[in-house]
Amino acid sequence: MVSRMFRVETEVDKERSQLLRSRLREANTSASPVLRSLRGTPGEREVPLHVWVLDASGDLVGGLVGHTWTTWLHVSYLWVDERCRGAGLGSRLLAEAERTAVADRGCRNSRVETWDFQAPDFYKKQGYDVVCVIPDYPPGITEYTLTKRLG
Repeated sequence: MVSRMFRVETEVDKERSQLLRSRLREANTSASPVLRSLRGTPGEREVPLHVWVLDASGDLVGGLVGHTWTTWLHVSYLWVDERCRGAGLGSRLLAEAERTAVADRGCRNSRVETWDFQAPDFYKKQGYDVVCVIPDYPPGITEYTLTKRLG
């Protein structure tokens, strides 16, 4: 029997982090024919998608930051200035991101994570379905993951 000694560390190490990411990517590529078929194609990269709303003086009053990957739009952030809420800007931002994702990038689905005090009902009104609920993440808050078929 071979006896091995291991050392466990908890330090932040950017170089090791990149190495770990690379090794996980290799393992995932080996295990998944879908991911393997994406390697080396434009579809393997996340492509940023940003939509902005500016007022008459050019100040930011709303925006959406996300990215597309394979056939998915991922909405990372959607925000509308409190003074402008209720005017449909959030819906317009989301619709423009979805339109761009479908028309220019061939996306068929969208996903977003939001907290209970943020916008789960807003996304439901936009046609999104709750696919995951994580209570107490962070403590006292519920996180929702929602998805939508696009097109």
